[in-house]
Amino acid sequence: MITVESLTRRYAGFTAVDDVSFTARPGRVTGFLGPNGAGKSTTMRVMVGLTAPTSGSATIHGVRFADLPNPGLEVGVLLDASAQHAGRTGRDILTIAAATMGLPRARVDEMLDLVSLSSVEAERRVRHYSLGMRQRLGIATALLGDPSVLVLDEPANGLDPAGIRWMRDLLTDFAGRGGTVLLSSHLLHEIEVVADDLVVIGHGRIVAAGPKEELLAEAGTLARSPSPRDLVRALERAGIPSTLAGDGSVRTDADAARVGAVAAAAGVALTELRSAEGARLEDMFLSLTADTQREGAAA
Repeated sequence: MITVESLTRRYAGFTAVDDVSFTARPGRVTGFLGPNGAGKSTTMRVMVGLTAPTSGSATIHGVRFADLPNPGLEVGVLLDASAQHAGRTGRDILTIAAATMGLPRARVDEMLDLVSLSSVEAERRVRHYSLGMRQRLGIATALLGDPSVLVLDEPANGLDPAGIRWMRDLLTDFAGRGGTVLLSSHLLHEIEVVADDLVVIGHGRIVAAGPKEELLAEAGTLARSPSPRDLVRALERAGIPSTLAGDGSVRTDADAARVGAVAAAAGVALTELRSAEGARLEDMFLSLTADTQREGAAA
C-alpha cells in the first residue's frame, strides 16, 4: 500500500505539491491524473526517494522508501523509460539490477520473456532501442524483484496498440494477485479501462479522489434525441440545467431516470440515455482541471 499524507514540496517560492493526501490500496490499480505541471511527477519522485518533501510523508507499507533495506524487492519503479544507460545492452541492465538486489541470474531471462524482448533484442545496446522497447525494459526492471507495489509514470508511451493491451493485462493481473499499482498516464482511455480508483491533481492539490465508478457516476447523464433542442427545453422547464454538445448529445447532472421521465412527459423521443461515465473520464478530467489547462487559458 502507498500512503501519502499532507505531502508538500516547495521550490524557491513555488509550491509544486500542496498538502496532498491519498492512498493507493492493494489489489487495485490507482490512476494518478493531472495536467502537465500539476505535481504528479514531483509526488511520485518523493514516493521513491528521489525528491525530499518539504513537509508531510509518502510511505510504502508504512515505511519510507529510503528506509527499505532492499527497495527493489518491495517497490517496482518506472518514472522515465529513457533514463537507462544507452551504452549497455538490455541484458546488461537487468543483470546489474539483479546482482544489486541479490537475485539469481535466471530471473533476467524470466523478465525478458515476460516483457517479450527477444534474445537478439536483449543483446542490443539500449541506444538502439525504440521507445516502446525501452518501456518494456523498464517494466522488466520494475518487476525484477517481484515487488508488491508498482509506481509507473507513463508506462504506455511508445507502445503500439498490442503493447498497450499487453500492459493493461499485465497491470490488471498484478493487482488481481494483491499488488498495489499507482499509474500515471495521459492516455485517459487506458486509465478508464484499467483503473479501479482515481486520484486527480491540479495546481499541486488533490481535486478528486475515490473509486472510479463513484467519480464517473457524478458525471451525470448523456441523452440523445432526434429533437435535442426540445429535450433541452423540456429539461429547462423541469428545472434541470443541461448542455447541448456539438455532437448533438445532451448532458446534465441529473440522473438518467429523471431525464427519461421528463422526456417521456414532454413527448420527446430518446435514442440514447445512459450515465455519462467516461463522457467520460476525459470530460470529468477536463472539468475538474479546467483552470489548470494550458490550452484553455486563452479562452
